Amino acid sequence: MTDLRIENLNIIAEEPIITPDKLKQLYPLTDLTTKTILDGQNTVKRILHRKDKRLLVVVGPCSIHDIDAAKEYARRLKKLADEVSEKLYLVMRVYFEKPRTTVGWQGLINDPHLDDSCQVEDGLKMARELLLYVAELGLPAAGEALDIVTPQYIQDLFSWTAIGARTTESQSHRNMASGLSSAVGFKNGTNGSIDIAINARESVAAPHNFVSINPEGKVAVVKTKGNPNSHIILRGGKTPNYSAKHIAEYEQKLKAAGLEPRIMVDCSHANSGKKAVNQARVAKDIAGQIKAGNKSIMGVMIESNLHFGCQKLSNTSELQYGVSITDECIGWDETEDLLKELANTI
Repeated sequence: MTDLRIENLNIIAEEPIITPDKLKQLYPLTDLTTKTILDGQNTVKRILHRKDKRLLVVVGPCSIHDIDAAKEYARRLKKLADEVSEKLYLVMRVYFEKPRTTVGWQGLINDPHLDDSCQVEDGLKMARELLLYVAELGLPAAGEALDIVTPQYIQDLFSWTAIGARTTESQSHRNMASGLSSAVGFKNGTNGSIDIAINARESVAAPHNFVSINPEGKVAVVKTKGNPNSHIILRGGKTPNYSAKHIAEYEQKLKAAGLEPRIMVDCSHANSGKKAVNQARVAKDIAGQIKAGNKSIMGVMIESNLHFGCQKLSNTSELQYGVSITDECIGWDETEDLLKELANTI
């Protein structure tokens, strides 16, 4: 019998939640949603392997905090995706989990009501319902796998997945990514190190064994066969790292590691100096490199919302509709203009 004086000293509660199977029964896939997700996964993989020459564009809010605004954004993006489909393949950024350097709002799954009540089960239900809505539109979705358990609840609804700058070096996240059905992108470290992303690509291609939960919610050993569909994401570090010189250097590093050069450029974060208006400058530079003949750049990432800017999460009743509560985003009009120009340029 465990001595309570030495265990769980800092735990105040353990609250059981719904199992992955039961959540999926409440919010099931349809033939249409299954087709959207599967087509999305396969198209992204074809882009990675140069069988589809379009540019992959992961675009959308920095984080989802308002379901209604996210649905409106998805409807607009689907219309735009159809217009630019010959040159660009648009995947909506639907991020529910946010990493924090210290503390702060950790995303819709962790705190869906924006009030520190942390009703995680509500967050999982809201996340799954939104992803099904996006898929019903015929629009593929992209997410960041931050928690290593929540993918059992919603990962089946993503066509592309990111591993963030703070977790690319994590063995737990590499293990998890080796079992994902979607293609996965690894960001360079927050200090700008590209080596951890290259190491992650090597690791994720190999089989792994790790402890997680199964669809019934039971603790299980998960055995993977490895994920061959990966790429790196350049998000900058102490300085931007998307220039032609940087790209050429990283191509050589990837080849030296025996990896196919597959590079996505994040137009936000350190590459934009955390200023949304600078994302257009990054995207146009990348378009110029592609037009000049670059073959390793297979995608870009853009943080975009219905309206420009960001706002602090304080009084939820005073939040502006369609404005980010995390990173600053460009607005819809600029998004539309930028993606049309990108399609025309490349």
